Amino acid sequence: MDIKVQVVTTPDALAQAFAIRSVVYLGEQQCPYNEEFDGNDFSATHVIAHLDGEPAGTTRMRWFGTFAKYERVAVLPRFRKTPVTRMMMEFCFDLQCRKGITTGYAHSMKGLAPHWAKFGFFPRDPEKVFVFSDHEYVEIFREFEPHPHAVKLSDGPYKTLRLEGSWDEPGILEESAVRPATNIHGGKIS
Repeated sequence: MDIKVQVVTTPDALAQAFAIRSVVYLGEQQCPYNEEFDGNDFSATHVIAHLDGEPAGTTRMRWFGTFAKYERVAVLPRFRKTPVTRMMMEFCFDLQCRKGITTGYAHSMKGLAPHWAKFGFFPRDPEKVFVFSDHEYVEIFREFEPHPHAVKLSDGPYKTLRLEGSWDEPGILEESAVRPATNIHGGKIS
């Protein structure tokens, strides 16, 4: 069993993530289309998991000052009894912590809060239930230890130019640095 988890960086991978969400949320949960695809997809980081090359699961993450919000966690039914969910969530936790964010937050369907507890998330207020897309939800959160290799300003300019989640691997713009600067105008517009 070969499971690979990565940040979505291509239109094809994003289409795969949307297909998984469509099966789970539109199909299984009968969520209305405009509530599932709510306008936040192009301001988020998407993660996709593949099992033996087949798209299996996805998560959408959004970033708010002091916390990361986990959204649209979806695994196709045939992959739910595999390690896909665990490996995808661990990847997301590491991604969040590498960004220096130590609080994770999500909305869990009320009945799925015990599932989230397996990943260390607990209700903020178990009695406070709210409703959207025809389901009852509770707010859940988890505090993480700071990552010893969180990206920081002192890491230099190239680290923040690298591909999202691949901060330890040289990126395309870093490779371009071997060429001499040819812009003799220094960025001035005439």
